Amino acid sequence: MGPGAAGRVDRMTAGVTAHARIVARADGRGGTALPVLDGDGPLALRRTRGTGDEARVMVVGAMSGPLGGDRFTLEARVEQGARLCVGSAAATLALPGQAKAEARYDVRLDVADGAELRWTPEQLISAGNSDLRVTTRAEVGSGGRLVLREEQVLGRAGEQPGRLTSRLTLRVAGRTVLDQELACGPGAPGGWDGPAVLAGHRSVGQLVVVRPEFAGRPVAARMLGECAALVPLPGPAVLVSALAPDALTLRRLLERALTSLDRGNEPHRT
Repeated sequence: MGPGAAGRVDRMTAGVTAHARIVARADGRGGTALPVLDGDGPLALRRTRGTGDEARVMVVGAMSGPLGGDRFTLEARVEQGARLCVGSAAATLALPGQAKAEARYDVRLDVADGAELRWTPEQLISAGNSDLRVTTRAEVGSGGRLVLREEQVLGRAGEQPGRLTSRLTLRVAGRTVLDQELACGPGAPGGWDGPAVLAGHRSVGQLVVVRPEFAGRPVAARMLGECAALVPLPGPAVLVSALAPDALTLRRLLERALTSLDRGNEPHRT
């Protein structure tokens, strides 16, 4: 699908289909080139100023959504020796649409041996009466490095959330080390808002960090506060899961955990 193709879809009946793709490659001069930077419709991609040998890309929402019936796919591949950081210009807002079908947002990440990806978009907000399924699949080579942050906010201020189903899968060196799914909102399995799951919180987030050095120096499991915990995954990876009453508190929890990992220390209790 070329640029603008999404505009040819009747959103009132079928929803929008959009596909964006990023390929990062070492440029042979100590930097990272982006030979593929292709987005259409609501998934516009913009290269921004990077730091050192890292390339930076922002996902800029050119349209509202995803709305009911929309199908978004975002792919990123980081080849050996390249470093890429991907963020977003604003939060993603899942909204109800004229089409009553479920919306889908699929993210596919591929990090080669010797490559590095930092995937840190803004929050996903599940607005009232929306219905969105998000799947994120990350494949990391044996010597690859990954920081992946996901944050979901259930409803806008004073609003009940829509239905949100989020699945996160991580494979390292061909081995599945994480495969988890969370369903929230109307129609989700009973108990999603109970004490064993969200316990009344409206912001939930995950931070996945993959680093080769974790294989020889594992990070111990521990609580990071009343509603956050770090869990080592098989191989050189860790998962931080957190709940919070609001998006700002959630972001601070995850940022503190990442800062501690960056410094080579175990995240401290907050």
